Amino acid sequence: MAKQIDRRALLKTAGATAALAGFGLSAPAVHSANEKIVRYLGTATTMGSEIDKKLFEDTGITVKYIPVTTDEVTKRVLTQPNSFDIVDTEYFSLPKLVPSGNILGMDSKRIKEFDNISTTHTLGQIGGKTIGDQGTAPKKVFYLKDEKSSEFSSEPTRWATLIPTVFNADTLGIRPDLIKRPISTWAELLNPEFKGKASILNIPSIGIMDAAMVVESMGEYQYPDKGNMTRDEIDLTIKILIEAKKAGQFRALWSDFNESVNLMASGEVVIQSMWSPAITAVRTQGIPCVYQPLKEGYRAWAVGFALSAATKGYQADVCYEFINWYLSGFVGGYLNRQGYYSAVPSTAKQYMEDYEWDYWMLGKAAAKDIKAPDGKKLASVGEVRDGGSFVERMGGVACWNATMDENRYMVRKWNEFVAA
Repeated sequence: MAKQIDRRALLKTAGATAALAGFGLSAPAVHSANEKIVRYLGTATTMGSEIDKKLFEDTGITVKYIPVTTDEVTKRVLTQPNSFDIVDTEYFSLPKLVPSGNILGMDSKRIKEFDNISTTHTLGQIGGKTIGDQGTAPKKVFYLKDEKSSEFSSEPTRWATLIPTVFNADTLGIRPDLIKRPISTWAELLNPEFKGKASILNIPSIGIMDAAMVVESMGEYQYPDKGNMTRDEIDLTIKILIEAKKAGQFRALWSDFNESVNLMASGEVVIQSMWSPAITAVRTQGIPCVYQPLKEGYRAWAVGFALSAATKGYQADVCYEFINWYLSGFVGGYLNRQGYYSAVPSTAKQYMEDYEWDYWMLGKAAAKDIKAPDGKKLASVGEVRDGGSFVERMGGVACWNATMDENRYMVRKWNEFVAA
């Protein structure tokens, strides 16, 4: 593929190896009677061989992946709705996708665990605390007015835009053994102390929000909405980034998951934008790496499933069966062990040992060694998860990934930063 797979095209457990090049790109699926095949458009990284095997054992469903980047997911939905049955996409893409009419509202009455979906999505709250909602917070775009509506509903309806699956709160990754002092603010990313040893991710819509967190923490400017900047705000943000780049602050601008892991594991970089499974990948090498809680809070993201408007009848039934299985707990437990959060915590808990749940979700010290899904050790007895509990981490979210009204202008300015 010409473009790097971004965010969730990162896990080594990804189903990308199941890709069928050019599979079903122009015509609706034609399957034999009662055959259960789901054409899955997405980055494919919340799936994987172990999940595929369990899915088939439990339901007889086979997934055929169409793995592309996040941006290409959006393009495919807009231009080739017949090429997939189900799409795995981020909430921030919905303002682009919903008006197209190429995905329909998801029928909440067909989702067994719908009432158990995390309140982070439905109410924008957790543990009685209101979560920061700058950007495209799920609660802003969770419901449609009706099945075929192109308008979001501020009140609950039967029709959901996406059935949520996985989400997380992102922050900076650090090498504590090399920094050797506390890190507590996003401003440290541009601290001259780390000149030549810092990195930011080169995905414009996400990178600029990390940059905005830095700008605010430096006291340079307070954004009314970091997820929807004006042109002047974009200019200010990019100007600060370009000045830092010209001063030699950045060792690299990464866009590939493995690159972010290698930069940190090698020690070439000691502080950078990072994703939870990248931290996991470094730590399973026995190298200290922390997903550092910062006083200004986290930048969050969330994804979910929708059906193509072309997915009807028996094929829609199979897709709903797949989604219900996905939310039934096995996948949730698997993803929680990678540092993600399942949209239905109650079912995920059933597939985790008590000590795992206590560590990953309750912020308690590990009663036993904590291991990744592949069995590699992540944390020792007595260690506590970076950032603490689910309530602490998601309660500390400041903003969500977003698509700005001035997105084209932002991308152009971002590219000026990259070229500077």
